[in-house]
This record gives sequence, structure tokens and C-alpha cells, in this order.
Amino acid sequence: MKITFDVQSLEINPSGEEYVAVVDGQTVRVQILRADAGTGRMELSIDGQRVVAHVSSDMAKRWVTINGQTVMLTKTSGAKRGVRHDYAGGLIAPMPGQVRSVSVAVGDIVKKGQTLLTMEAMKMEIRIQALNDGKVTALHVQQGQTVEREQILIEVEE
Repeated sequence: MKITFDVQSLEINPSGEEYVAVVDGQTVRVQILRADAGTGRMELSIDGQRVVAHVSSDMAKRWVTINGQTVMLTKTSGAKRGVRHDYAGGLIAPMPGQVRSVSVAVGDIVKKGQTLLTMEAMKMEIRIQALNDGKVTALHVQQGQTVEREQILIEVEE
């Protein structure tokens, strides 16, 4: 199956550990297998087919390139279902801010609820905590670093 972007409509919604995309009325299941925030490279499973995508954004818009074709995605208005801090096994920044402290290192074993790092945003302290027991496999930030909303901060493998 070759992925093409000659579509009239595309809607993507979270569904448990994966996403459900509706492309011109046809449902497609999408899983994020690996994501590298530094390079924008993602490995996806689209209806079981492994695909490499490259993503860039300016907060409101995202450009996704698959098989040499690029599509621009924009967020539509709608009811927010809650704030997610996880993304493909990684924990993401819920808003722009600055990393104040990092409490773990790559290879550390963590417990569900353990604070992994602390951010400051809009004069608020935000604790990024482990969602499950696991092992820290990647740390994408360091103390003092400024981060953007939805930037991957840390990856934890169960």
C-alpha cells in the first residue's frame, strides 16, 4: 500500500494507544512506533504497514512528509478532551516553558507517579510524572532548556 495525500478530508482522533484517522470517509488505524523530537522523524504503523514520516510544525500547523509527499495539517476547533502528556512512549510538554530540574537519567528504573522532571510555565510549576513503571530510554531535555508545547521531553519504556 503506497500512502498518498490526494484527500479531500482528514480527521485524526486518539483511540487508546493508537489513533483513528478518517480519510475521505475511510477509517485507517495509525500507531506511532517511535518519534524523535530532535529530528522530527517518526516511525508509524498505518493499518499494519510500517512507514517513516517527517514532521515539522509552527504550533498551529504541522507538515507531514511520507513517501516524498507533504500535507499540511491544522487543528480544528472543538471540545478538548483533556490534556495528554504522553506521546508514543514519551512524555511531552503540556505547554511552552522552561525545564527547572531533571530527576532521572537514561537507564533509570521509574515507578508510576514518580516525578521525572519539573517545568515552569506561566509562573506555574508542572511536574512531569511517569505514567507507568518502566525504564528511562531517552532524555531529550536538560535543566534550563526552553521547550515548546507538545515537545517530547523524556521516553520511558514499560
